[in-house]
Parts: sequence; structure tokens; C-alpha cells
Amino acid sequence: MYKVMIIDDESWAIKGIRNAFDWDNYGFEIIGQFTSAYKAWDAILAEKPDLVFTDIRMPDLSGLDLMKRAKSHNLDTEFVVVSGYAEFKYAQEALRYGALNYFLKPLDVDMADSFIEELAMHFSKRSAARNQLLLDALTSPNEEEIKRYLPLPGSGEVCYYQVLSIDFAGGNKDFGKLLSLEEKPVTAVVVESGTSKRLIVLITEHKACLEELWDELVANNTGMNTVGVSSISSQLTHMSKLIKEADLSASQVFLNEIGKVVHYEPKVHLVKPCIEEINRIVREDQPGDMDAYLNGLQAYFKEQQLGMSEVVYLWNQAVGILINAYAEELKDMEMEFLNYSEIKERFEHFESLCSFLHDVLASITQGNNRPLQEGDIVSCFNRMVAYIDGHYEQKLYLKDLSAQFYINQVYCCQLFKKNLGKTFSEYVSELRIKKARELLRKTDLSIEEIAIQTGYVEYYYFNKVFKKHCGITPSKFRKSS
Repeated sequence: MYKVMIIDDESWAIKGIRNAFDWDNYGFEIIGQFTSAYKAWDAILAEKPDLVFTDIRMPDLSGLDLMKRAKSHNLDTEFVVVSGYAEFKYAQEALRYGALNYFLKPLDVDMADSFIEELAMHFSKRSAARNQLLLDALTSPNEEEIKRYLPLPGSGEVCYYQVLSIDFAGGNKDFGKLLSLEEKPVTAVVVESGTSKRLIVLITEHKACLEELWDELVANNTGMNTVGVSSISSQLTHMSKLIKEADLSASQVFLNEIGKVVHYEPKVHLVKPCIEEINRIVREDQPGDMDAYLNGLQAYFKEQQLGMSEVVYLWNQAVGILINAYAEELKDMEMEFLNYSEIKERFEHFESLCSFLHDVLASITQGNNRPLQEGDIVSCFNRMVAYIDGHYEQKLYLKDLSAQFYINQVYCCQLFKKNLGKTFSEYVSELRIKKARELLRKTDLSIEEIAIQTGYVEYYYFNKVFKKHCGITPSKFRKSS
């Protein structure tokens, strides 16, 4: 909710402004009403509202004085001026100091709905732009850049940082209350990283506060699905690393486990027996043993409480071993080294990753299953590509598409390389980023909206993919265009 204060030396005017708009419906909350501008200023400093409705002429401080003070204190507060004076010079000066609008008393109720809608749109875009700047800064290696966007204490004491990646359900996004932070000396900075996902940077001078937080969180009914918790660091330059740790931990949902608080705790040493078994199967040329191996893999991961770090390690080790042993057979099968974000984008869950490995090994031992005639296969493949072109904004998994268009998923990989010169994943990514560039250049949609419209529900991941393809972040691309 956007926080609103109303300031006017006449109480009837405050009541008129309060009753003129459907505040809740557009995401606004009135947190203060003042007839004294001096008291209002103290409240503005303390509460830092998003929006202030103010009279322009009051006996102690004028609305213009409040705007000047807010500007001199670098407050990110917007102002709307409501005045009984119609002189152009007042409106001109108010707008010069950055007022969003200037209205005469009493407010015209006929324009209230359209104006509150415009305000909601303005704050939504402002929030989206700020979110992108914050994401860019936090993932930057530049310590000064990070400091610009974090509310660090001025005491000079050592600070401790921890990052949460939260997948949440429902409309309650007051994470301060959900995490029971109100009475703790902990500052929380919330960053949108997806439609139902948030990154939360916790800042404190008391390390023990972060270590004690989780017992309370587990005990409370928080309304959050999965909470990924990073390690704790006193180095700002570790921020990008902490974000990655939190996101990896929250990715436990990939293994079909939700409703958990997952701390970052790599256990890759427990995956080594799995790797040794793949090595044995390949060394002894017994790919038929892979069925039993893959069937037991999911149970082993659950039993050992392994997570996304271990999935990434398993996949990349398996890819290296199999390519080394079957280079010719696997050259077009999209067996590539992937990071955790790429794995989540390519496979719906751990079960589908194991299923793909099974199909790859089956193709080596049995050859591709091609029940259709070559012409029928090409026709099915062309229809699949046309479907992808028209549905790139949706979640697309090769396993589902291959079943929908009656083509073995391993053979699909070969068809993409043969007919399009790129893998399925490359084709989808290039299609999405091409559309994203077009929307960034030609529309004023927020970057979050563009991410969603091009198939990326996680803005954080969209940022990374866009930068990989274009060399710069989406926000910098938009500025340069």
C-alpha cells in the first residue's frame, strides 16, 4: 500500500479530500491527517509517506515550504496541492517544485476517480523503476552503488546482511509483519523479483537478531510458501552472492517441496556417489542400468534433503561424463552445462530432468523412436515451432511440447539443431528477448510488465537473461534506446 498524508489548516477540507477518493481500491492508505503543518513535517520525516495532499497557504508553514523541506532532505515523497487560491503564480510555483497536480477547493468529485487512477498508475511505474534500479545496484560488484540504495545506519558500526527469497501466497505483502520484524533492530528492504516472489535484504548491527529470527518464523503461520535463506555476511560486496544463495535455497520447490524455510547449506559431497555410479555405468558400457539408477535418484535426493545446488552439480557432472563418452550421439541433444536459473527454465521439476536423462540414454541404446513418416515428423515439428512463436509468453517445456506434437523429445532436440541451427532453449530465449527489446523501445510498459509479457515471471531472472543476450540490463537498454 502507498502511504498518504493529508495536511490542511481547515478540518472540513481534510474530510473532503479523505472522502473524495476510493483509496483502498487503488492501493493507498491514509496514515496521517494534520491541521498543523509543523506537526505534519515531523510526521513526514518519521513516516516518509509516498504521497502528501497539502494546502498551499497555511498560517505556520505553507505547502511550498513543506515541498522545499522534503526536497532538501532528499525525501522520496510526492505532493498534490489543493488550494482555495486560483492565482496562476501559485500553481506555477507548486509545479516548479515538483507537485504532481494543483487543484482548487472544493475538489470536483467528478474527476476523483480518473485522478486516483492516474496516481495509482504513476506510483506503480515509479515503484517499478525504483525496483529495477535497486536490482541493478544490489547485483553490482560496486560497493558505493549498493550503498546508494540501502538504508545503512550512520553509526559506523559493523553491519550484518542476510537475503531472503520468498515465494508467497495471497495478497499480504507486509513482510515486516510476516517476519515479526517490528520490534527487532532489523531493517528490511523489499525488492520485487517476480509476480509472487520477493527478495528481502535484512540489515542489522546485531548478528544474533538474524540467527534468532528463524525459530519464530517456523513457529508462525506466515502465509509464505517457501523461504530461501542465505548465509550472513558483513561485506556489502557479498550481496550478489547472498542473493544467489537465497534464490538457490528457495528453489527447493523444484524438488516439489514447499511450505519450508530452507537455509543455504550446500551438500554436494552427498552427490558424489551418484556421479560415481554414472561413471561406472558408462565405463562398463551398461546404459541399461540407468533406468534403475534414475528411478532411485529422486528418492535419494529426498532422503538426504538435497536441494538446488546439488541438482546443478548432478546435472553438470552428468553432462560432462555423457558427452565425453557419447560425443557423436549427443552432439544435437541439448546436453549443455546449466546454472540453477537455466535448469528451472528448461525443466518443470526434478522429475522431468530425470526423465530427460532417461530418454537421452534410451536414444543411445535403442535409437530414436520415430513412429511417424519423415514428412509427418517435419509437419509436426513446423506446427510445434508455430505454436512456440504464438505462445512464447507462456511456460514452455520441451517434454510437454514433444508429447503435444507427437515427437520424441530427444529427436526434437535434433530437429531444432538441424532445421533452425539452434537448441530449443536458445530459440525460445532469442524469441522472447527480441520481443522484450521491441517493447522496451516502443512502449512505456514497466520492465516487470515486459518481463511477464515475454514469458518471464521472475524479473530477477529476466534481468540476467537480457544482460546475457544484450550485454546490458533492460533498464540501461531502454535509456540507450
